[in-house]
Amino acid sequence: MKWRPRQGPRIVLSLLPLVLVLAHLGGWMQLPVIQALDAFIYDARLRLTASQQADPRVVIVDIDDASLLQYGQWPWTRDRLAALTRELTVRQQAGVLGFDIMFVERERSAAQAVLQALREGPLAGNSAVMAQLEQLAATTDSERLFAQALRDQPAVLGFYFTQSDGAAAAGGSAGVLPPAVLPTGLLPAAADHVPRWSHYGTSLPQLAKVAPAGFLNVVLDPQADGMVREVPLLGRYAPPNAEEADKGGYYEALSLAVYRRWLGAQLAVSVDAGGAGDPPRLQSLLLQSAAGQRVVPVDAMGRILVPYRHSGGPQGGIYRYVSAADVLEGRLAPGELQGKAVLIGTSAAGLNDLSVTPVNATLPGVEVHASVLSALMDGRFLHVPLHADAFVALAVVVLVGGLAIGLAVFRISTMLLVVVLGTAAVVAVTQWLYLREGMVIPLAAMLLAVALALASNMAWDYFVEARTRRSLVRLFGSYVPPQLVGQMLQDPERYSMRAESKQLTVMFCDMRGFTRLSEGMAPQQLQPLLNDIFSRLATVIAAHRGTVDKYMGDCVMAFWGAPVDTPEHATLAVDAACQLVAEVASINRDHQGQGLPPVQLGIGLNTGLMMVGDMGSTLRRSYTVIGDAVNLASRLEGLGERYGVDIVVGPETAGSASAYLWQELDRVRVKGKQQAVLIHAPRGLASQADEALLAELSQWQQVRHAYLTRQWLLAQQLLQSLRKRDEKNVLYQLYAERVALLLAQPAEPGWDGTEHIQAK
Repeated sequence: MKWRPRQGPRIVLSLLPLVLVLAHLGGWMQLPVIQALDAFIYDARLRLTASQQADPRVVIVDIDDASLLQYGQWPWTRDRLAALTRELTVRQQAGVLGFDIMFVERERSAAQAVLQALREGPLAGNSAVMAQLEQLAATTDSERLFAQALRDQPAVLGFYFTQSDGAAAAGGSAGVLPPAVLPTGLLPAAADHVPRWSHYGTSLPQLAKVAPAGFLNVVLDPQADGMVREVPLLGRYAPPNAEEADKGGYYEALSLAVYRRWLGAQLAVSVDAGGAGDPPRLQSLLLQSAAGQRVVPVDAMGRILVPYRHSGGPQGGIYRYVSAADVLEGRLAPGELQGKAVLIGTSAAGLNDLSVTPVNATLPGVEVHASVLSALMDGRFLHVPLHADAFVALAVVVLVGGLAIGLAVFRISTMLLVVVLGTAAVVAVTQWLYLREGMVIPLAAMLLAVALALASNMAWDYFVEARTRRSLVRLFGSYVPPQLVGQMLQDPERYSMRAESKQLTVMFCDMRGFTRLSEGMAPQQLQPLLNDIFSRLATVIAAHRGTVDKYMGDCVMAFWGAPVDTPEHATLAVDAACQLVAEVASINRDHQGQGLPPVQLGIGLNTGLMMVGDMGSTLRRSYTVIGDAVNLASRLEGLGERYGVDIVVGPETAGSASAYLWQELDRVRVKGKQQAVLIHAPRGLASQADEALLAELSQWQQVRHAYLTRQWLLAQQLLQSLRKRDEKNVLYQLYAERVALLLAQPAEPGWDGTEHIQAK
C-alpha cells in the first residue's frame, strides 16, 4: 500500500458524480435523468415481483362495450343505475359498493324536457308557476329512485377535486361536498404537503345525502411520464374564499373510503416530528377497527405506491370482471357476490378511463382503485422509507468517495472490483427489503453516481493511463521481459527512466572461444549464428525476470531488481547464470552437429548499490546501470577461466542467494579497486547436494583456512586428497602450485592471501 499523489486529477474527476448526486438528493438541483431512471427501475422491479395470485374479495362490475351496446351509450339513466344498485345490494348481497363514476349533472328526464319548453314559452314570465313546476320535475326525477336504492346501503360514491385561480374560479364547484374525514388543523402547517384543491365536482344533493364519497383524483407529476405509479389517499380542500373556510378539511380517496365502509374503520394520522432542521411531515395513516389497527405508510404528500398485481385488466385474471349487462339481466346466481367489495367502473375505451401503469399500458382506472383496496385489505404496502434519501446519500459517499480516496492508495482494478461488489451488495440489500418489508429505496442516484465514477475512471484509464502505458512500453519494452512490462503496466506511474540509486545484481556474460568460432565464417553466416546465440541467452535471462542492458560484441550485460522491484534479485540472477551454462551446453551440441567449434561462457555476478536509469548523451541514451559494483562484476567475468569455473560471483551475491552451496574461490583485488573481495562459485542448490559434494566443500574450507593461516604443509596434504578425486580440477591445481611456491619461498610478513589481479 503506497500513496500515489499523481492520482489527484483522477480523484477529483471521480468526486464530481458524488457532488452532483448529493446536490440532487439535497434538493439543491433536480436531475430529471435520476427521476426517469428511478421510475424505470421501479417499474422493472414491480413487473418482475408482482403477485400473480387472484384476489377473490374484490369484484369489478364493468360497464364494458357489451353493456353499452345493449343499454345505449353513457351516461345511463339513473333508474337503470338504481336497478344495478338494487341487484348488487339486495340479490347479490355485496359487502360494499364503490362507484368509480361521478354523478355531477342531473339527467334530462321527460318532465325536465316539458319544463324547458314551458320556460321558453308563454309561462316564462310567471316565476311562481315556474318554481312549482321545477319542484315537481325534481321530485319526479329518477335521481330519487337512485337515491332510494343507495339509502342505508354500504355504498361509496365518487367525486373529483379541481384547482382554479382568480376569476376563473367563480362558480367552479358543483354538487354538495360531503363532510371532511379529518379537520384542517389536524396536521401541522409545516407537515401539510398533501394535494390541495380549491374546487370540486360532487354528487347531486339527493345522492350526497344518502351515501359517503371518496375522491377519484390521480395526481401525476408534471415532469413525469404520465404513468400511474402512486395515488393520493388524502387530499385537502382549501376553500377559495373566507366565507367557506369552515368547509375546508381532509378528504379520503375512493379506495380508502370503500375499505373503511367495508371494515367499519376509523381514520387517524401519524406525523413524524422531524428534527435537526427538518419540518414535521405526514408519515402514515392509522385505520382502527374491531380487527385491530392497520398502519398505512404514505409519503409526505399522502400518496401510496400502487402495488399492482401482474398484468391486470379484464383478461388478466387478477380481479373478477363482471359485465354490468350480466348483473342487470340477472345472469349471476343469487348471493354470488355476497360479502365482496364491488367496484363499479368501465373498461370501455370510449369512456376515457384507461390508465398507463407499470404493468399494463391500458389498465382500466377502476382497477387502480381495486389494487389499492386489495393492499389495504392485506396490509401489503409498498412505500419509500422516511430516510431513504439519507441511506442513498450514505451509500454514494461510501462507494464513490471510497473509490476516489482508494485510487490514491490502491490499484484502479482493485478499487473497481471493490466498488462493483459494494454496489451489488447495496442492491441486494434493497431488494431484500423490497421483497420482505415492501420498502422501495430509490437506487438511481447511487447507480448513476457509481456508473459515472466508473466511466470517468475508465475514460481516464483509456485516454491518460493508456498514453502512459504506451510510453512505458516504448521506454522499457526492449530492455525488460514481457512479464515485467505487464507488471509495470498495472501501476505505470511508479516507473520512469529517472536515475536512482538501488541495490541490484548485475551480470556480465562473455562467450569464450567466439573469436575462434568466427575466424572461418563469413559475416553473412556469422550474423544469424550470433543472433541465435544471443536470442537463446536473452530468453533465459527474461525467463528469470532479468533486464537486458546491452550487447557488447560477444558479451551480454543484464541486471536484476530494476525497473521492477525484485527483492530476490540475487537468487534470480544466480538461477539465470546456471541456466545459461546449461543452455550453452545445448548450443554446443547443436554446433557439434554442424561441425562448428564449441563456445564457453564466462559469467561474472555482483550485488551492490548502483545507479540505474536513462543515461547517455543527447544523441544516444539507454536504460543502464553504472557504479563500482558494476565494474567489479565486469572484472569477475574474466576470472572464471583462471579458476576453472563458468560463474564467479561477488560476496554480496553469495550471501544473498542462500539457496545455493558456494565454494569460496579466493580473495582478490581487481584492477581499479583498493579493497579486496572474496569471490565464490556456485556448486548447486543446497537442497539437492549429496554427501560427497558436502564432504568436498568441507575439506576445501579446511584447505582455505590452512592456506590463509600459513599452514601450507597441511594445505598441501588436504589438496592432495582433493586432487585424487578430481585430477583435472583447475582450482585445486592452482592452489597446489601456490602452496608449493610458498613452501619453497615463504611469503612476506604482511601477506594475507589476497591475489592481485592486474588484467581486466
